[in-house]
Amino acid sequence: MSDTNDLQNPEGIENNSLNQDSVSPETQETKVEASQADTQDESNEVEITEESTTEIQNETTVPSNGTEDEVLNEIEEANAEDAEDEGNKERHAIKEKDYDTMSLEALAIELEKLLNNEKVQAIRSHVDKINSVFKTKFQALVDERKEEFINEGGNEIDFYYSSPVQKRYKEAYRGYRKKLNDHYQNIEKSLKDNLAKKLEIIEELKGLINVDENINTTYNHFKELQERWRNTGPIPRDKYNNAWNSYHHHVEIFYDFLHLNRDLRDLDFKHNLEKKLKIIERAEQLANETDVMRAFRELQELHKMWKEELGPVGKEHREEVWDRFKAATKVINDKRQVYFKEIDKVYEKNLERKLEIIANIVAISEQNDANTHNGWQKKIKEIESLRNDFFNAGKVPIKVNEDTWAKFKESVRTFNRKKNAFYKDLKKEQYTNLQKKLDLIKIAEDNKDSDDFDTVTPLMKKIQADWKKIGHVPRKDSDKIWKQFKTACNSYFDKLHANRNAANKENLEAFNKKNDLLNNLKSLKLEGTKEDKIQIIKDQIASWNALGRVPNDKRYIEGKFQKAVDELFSSLEVEKNEVEMIKFENRLDSINSSENSRDLDNERNFIRKKIDEVKSKINQLENNLQFFTNVDDDNPLVKDVRNNISKHEEELQLWKSKLQKIKELY
Repeated sequence: MSDTNDLQNPEGIENNSLNQDSVSPETQETKVEASQADTQDESNEVEITEESTTEIQNETTVPSNGTEDEVLNEIEEANAEDAEDEGNKERHAIKEKDYDTMSLEALAIELEKLLNNEKVQAIRSHVDKINSVFKTKFQALVDERKEEFINEGGNEIDFYYSSPVQKRYKEAYRGYRKKLNDHYQNIEKSLKDNLAKKLEIIEELKGLINVDENINTTYNHFKELQERWRNTGPIPRDKYNNAWNSYHHHVEIFYDFLHLNRDLRDLDFKHNLEKKLKIIERAEQLANETDVMRAFRELQELHKMWKEELGPVGKEHREEVWDRFKAATKVINDKRQVYFKEIDKVYEKNLERKLEIIANIVAISEQNDANTHNGWQKKIKEIESLRNDFFNAGKVPIKVNEDTWAKFKESVRTFNRKKNAFYKDLKKEQYTNLQKKLDLIKIAEDNKDSDDFDTVTPLMKKIQADWKKIGHVPRKDSDKIWKQFKTACNSYFDKLHANRNAANKENLEAFNKKNDLLNNLKSLKLEGTKEDKIQIIKDQIASWNALGRVPNDKRYIEGKFQKAVDELFSSLEVEKNEVEMIKFENRLDSINSSENSRDLDNERNFIRKKIDEVKSKINQLENNLQFFTNVDDDNPLVKDVRNNISKHEEELQLWKSKLQKIKELY
């Protein structure tokens, strides 16, 4: 290998001198301005917008299976980044969790922990991943809520959704952006100052070969400049390689200058060779490290030491030691490639699982077997379980990540559309049911104070039965309208029961009085003319009716009274029909005095019905006589039929007389 190899050979020298005048203030500040651009929107809240999830494959970008130079370039870039801010190196010590499987709340908590416990410049990649996952998951939640809002009749322009976890996350993320911005502002001046110091060291190196002094003094000055270079802090990343190349170039020139004092030069070359051989040995040991990524990170450190802390070796060793170091680097990188291939296999398995989950969601969405609330609730639980499985399935190859996420999101949206359509129809039905129940409430409230118990009681029982037949109403109205309905119904039935209790007390008193009257009736003596005696009986009947109703379980006393009255009339030899009319007239007097026209109507309807029944029987009997046209009148069967007709005609006349009496009261 030649002495002037490219940048991948730190032993080689590019004729690329860098002086203070060649660096403009603008280019010196390039990195700092970029950092400010990263943080200038800190004052804005985190905007949650729909975007695909970009899954970071590992803690470093997966390298291509390229040349050794590409691998060395990757190491150079990583070291340049760490050289700008030494705190960056600590990012490798912070464990990266599986953020995809975390809930929104867990992501917010994890961000807070990182912000409170780690250096802000070391958590940038972690925060970027957390932010990507949080945005994706929260947007999915927003989309779902938005679709539900629109399906319920809302206008899309009026939709707004927020949550406590979103607020918590925004506050933590704003804190991170502010802290990061403050950090870059703090290191901005330091980076500029350090760059100026290193450029000054380079200028001093240039001047060493022109100094007329003892070579040992010059050599000591050179070693001092090397120590100052190593101890000078980080510089802007975009200036790192140029500054180092220029420095290394002038170091080589100085060593060429030292040929005048070969002993000092050879001593330094020997020292550098020993150090570089130790670095090579350590790199070769790293090939056996089980943690491939940790081995690669340490390899980066070894390259940094090789480049920044050690000078050149003798020309006869340069190509040999560099090739050996590159060979050790290749072994570690090859193991890293195998590691990434294994990761890819895991990601492919994860992809298969996620596609299977998506297919299951689609299958559930296409089923048309759920037409009840319980049926849909079962499906919702199944989908929720599959959603969790999807998020817990791990990362997939980055090339299909966006497409996989889009398929998953669309499958869930399709299910939600069908679910929301069902519940939209269900809500329409519930509002119809609500109106039906409100109508029943109005009936209940309109009649709750009524005293017409005979009419209203069946009505109240009917609307209670109707209420049970009506389906569900919106949950927000359910308790309220049930309390309204129950209050109105209870008010009526409380009044009904109070009335019945009072009536029962009166009925019991009426029974006791009727029992006394019945006992007196048994010992009653009829005196005077027949008409006087009939009047006495009528007075007793009137007194009996005036006492009112008795309890249902005491109704037997009415039969005893009728029997006693019949015995009194029998002793007077009064016609049966006359007795019936006397009792009927007393009954009419009792009904009429109650001022309940419905009782009178019911009695009239009853009599009309009896008249129709008797007429029907008479017609039937007369039809039966037609079968006996050729039979003598003294035939027993004929006589029996004629007697029945005669009895029914008398009964018909009695009912007609009763009907006439009722008509006189209208």
